[in-house]
Amino acid sequence: MSSQNDKWEFYQDSETKWRWRRTASNGRIVGASTQGYVNKSDCIANARLNGYTG
Repeated sequence: MSSQNDKWEFYQDSETKWRWRRTASNGRIVGASTQGYVNKSDCIANARLNGYTG
């Protein structure tokens, strides 16, 4: 289920790899990357495959 009100967050994990998470308007995490990426652009590309339109 997707919503335009979902919040997408891109962040670096403890190993300084890029990850994303998608949070619904009710505060629940409804999606997250399953791996870390060295490049932020690769992380964003993966998020786009999962519904990110930003």
